[in-house]
Amino acid sequence: MDLLNTLVDKGLRRELPTREEALAVLATSDDDVLDVVAAAGKVRRHWFGRRVKLNYLVNLKSGLCPEDCSYCSQRLGSTAGILKYTWLKPDEASRAAAAGLAGGAKRVCLVASGRGPTDRDVDRVSETIKTIKDQNEGVEVCACLGLLSDGQAERLREAGADAYNHNLNTSESTYGDITTTHTYADRVDTVSKAHAAGLSACSGLIAGMGESDEDLVDVVFSLRALDPDSVPVNFLIPVEGTPLAKEWNLTPQRCLRILAMVRFVCPDVEVRIAGGREVHLRTMQPLALHLANSIFLGDYLTTEGQAGRADLEMIADAGFEVEGAGEVTLPEHRVAAGGGCGSHEGGCGSHESAGCGSHDGDGVCGTAAAAAPAASEPRTDLVAVRRRGAGTDLAPNA
Repeated sequence: MDLLNTLVDKGLRRELPTREEALAVLATSDDDVLDVVAAAGKVRRHWFGRRVKLNYLVNLKSGLCPEDCSYCSQRLGSTAGILKYTWLKPDEASRAAAAGLAGGAKRVCLVASGRGPTDRDVDRVSETIKTIKDQNEGVEVCACLGLLSDGQAERLREAGADAYNHNLNTSESTYGDITTTHTYADRVDTVSKAHAAGLSACSGLIAGMGESDEDLVDVVFSLRALDPDSVPVNFLIPVEGTPLAKEWNLTPQRCLRILAMVRFVCPDVEVRIAGGREVHLRTMQPLALHLANSIFLGDYLTTEGQAGRADLEMIADAGFEVEGAGEVTLPEHRVAAGGGCGSHEGGCGSHESAGCGSHDGDGVCGTAAAAAPAASEPRTDLVAVRRRGAGTDLAPNA
């Protein structure tokens, strides 16, 4: 297929595909999905070999969020029966993090529900970061606390944070349909603050919220322009008690095409399969490792994930290997540029703004008129509320 050959060549050169090419990936048929995976897999292996980076979530503060993000079980007005608790103490958070690190994770993502942190919250999280770093040598720590005020990113960086996560989630044109209590521009501003403070940029999307192919391409092109070091791709977990509980728009093949499109647009970036892979990729998760070079280990913020041991077995059985703590995730040219891909010709954009994401991980050549895929059958049996780990007396899934 000429399209795929062209995209592989561009990916190896870090050259941006055209919008039409990105849309064409999403418009390919299920008959061609293995060809798409094979092509994007060449780009993934060129930049990241067969390494898979493991990340581990620690939900520092769960539920009772004043924001109205439609996809989120922690949102204002949610009736989902999730765990609700206030801030974990630093030692509690460190013990939770240690479980993920023992399972092979090299990055811990500290997440807290809410619009954004107060200065006191930043102090609290800073203490937690220092405790985790003191007790776990070599660990990477990513903070995900919502919208940042001036100076807060710098304080997190001084405390030892390596990265900040704040997702764009969906296209600018449809953002108001998903969230009304803050704007797309607010998210971009937080990403900019994090990047300016020298934090590694992590920002991604949520797929499966009823968006069009054009919306998906728009948000991924916007992410490339922001130049993140990592792009988490969430697949909506339709949790009962949230406005999007009935949105079952994804098939495993659709998920693979989305991941392939992200890889072609962001070839040398850490692409992470985030929330919802077990729900929507199901038995085809191993194929997704040919596209993404990073996953979350164990459970998510408010829902259960695949058993940590099963994650490790899946990686090994698929012929991949867990990335070691001493290995550098990003390609050399991105590390040399200070973590991002800088302003190199044909690269991932400029350093004007970039960032990671918020508490969204729980849940991110054809034509513009391409038909939407048939809805997937609901698999509510695969959606289970987390009842273990952080905020409970039970051992975490790691």
